Amino acid sequence: MEIYQGIILGILQGLTEFLPVSSSGHLVLGQIYFDITEYGLVFDASVHMGTLGAVFIVYFKDIREILKSLVYYAGTRDTSGHETNLALAAAITIGSVPTAIIGLVLKQFEHILFTSALLVGAMLIVTGTLLWLSRHCYRIKKGQPLTPFKAVIIGIFQGLAVIPGISRSGATIATGLFTGLDRMTSARFSFLLSIPAILGAQIISLKDMIESQSYIDPATIYGTIASFIVGLVALKLLLKLVNIGKFHLFAPYCWLAGILALFSNFL
Repeated sequence: MEIYQGIILGILQGLTEFLPVSSSGHLVLGQIYFDITEYGLVFDASVHMGTLGAVFIVYFKDIREILKSLVYYAGTRDTSGHETNLALAAAITIGSVPTAIIGLVLKQFEHILFTSALLVGAMLIVTGTLLWLSRHCYRIKKGQPLTPFKAVIIGIFQGLAVIPGISRSGATIATGLFTGLDRMTSARFSFLLSIPAILGAQIISLKDMIESQSYIDPATIYGTIASFIVGLVALKLLLKLVNIGKFHLFAPYCWLAGILALFSNFL
């Protein structure tokens, strides 16, 4: 992979990780376009770490408060004044379980998932449909509480987002809305839930790299930096769009991109 290709794909990752149009789907299509076949999950996991850095910056206060509450509880076994943060930490843990299970199962089929433009096209259409249906939930002013059951459902959809073409942010935020959460709570939980998922994927990727004696080349490094910078801008933009109820406007793009990907498979 050339450095310029890594940067382009990193920019693509930064934009599409947070905008609900499937980063993995666009990365697959981008790698197919550039005729790149030797990188797969190594490059994908690395640029995801770049966008994870953007999540840490935007949600730094939330992450800090959750960690403080966990440390306090571990030392005192007292939940007083920390109930909200501890409940959120529990929801993230519970939601991460189905994500991990589904992710590990689907990893066995990565040679199919990450090489098929046909699959990407079909799943982009699914993503667009989810986004469009979620518009009916925008009227929720004060959402219902985030329960363990809702965390599991959202975690399941996050796991399915391993499939290229299904947007992780789109699927999890839309699912949060479907379960009765308000817009900003859905977005906040979606991105906090992404942290253990991306870190876990990176650990698995690192294990695979060691076993296959792979290494991170300059193109991957530059791509990761690009994904971080662009991802930071895209995340802030998405939160504004979610807040004003314009989340579903990405549906037509997903449908169009999906149809084009399907047609490209037959050219």
